[in-house]
Amino acid sequence: MSGLVKATAEVDARAFSRLSPPPGGAARAAAVLMLFGEGPDGPDVLLLRRADTLGSHPGQVAFPGGAADPTDDGPVDTALREAFEETGVLRSGVRPVARLPELYVPVSDFVVTPVLAHWDEPSPVAPVDFNETAAVARVPVAHLADPANRFRVAHSSGYTGPAFSAPGMLVWGFTAGLVDGLLALGGWERPWDRTDVRDLELALRAT
Repeated sequence: MSGLVKATAEVDARAFSRLSPPPGGAARAAAVLMLFGEGPDGPDVLLLRRADTLGSHPGQVAFPGGAADPTDDGPVDTALREAFEETGVLRSGVRPVARLPELYVPVSDFVVTPVLAHWDEPSPVAPVDFNETAAVARVPVAHLADPANRFRVAHSSGYTGPAFSAPGMLVWGFTAGLVDGLLALGGWERPWDRTDVRDLELALRAT
């Protein structure tokens, strides 16, 4: 991860998104935990699939995270607290190594701080509350970087963006944008077919 950490020190938000937070600071603060560990198939990253019954982003794949609480001691504390509440990951085994620039998510009106961390002492993870989290997975970086698992998705609303196929999951939207940027910064990206654009709804049904 040393190359990735070094690269994040000089990166700005445009590496992940072209959307800027609205002026005035009215958007809500949030944070996500981008947790990398050493798994049986090499380096991996922790992802979850949100419950289909949630009011916002139902069924979407995401990094653990959520809105800041007034009692949180900054974005790192928010990311670690939310990760524990959603997946059971113990903060004692997690070493935060970098904070990425704030990113704006207009659909939920959040300003999100991504927190990059290394899983020094992995703990068992699973959905803590199935009303919030449907599934938790450690996805190998090599799988995400495999050109066979990369494409773009398009929606009738006009949205087009990167996507990744993972076992039982389609990673798209805000999370896919983060993964796309991390693969490039970490030097893990391999040439892939950017002309492969698939209908989002059909891609979701195929997972």
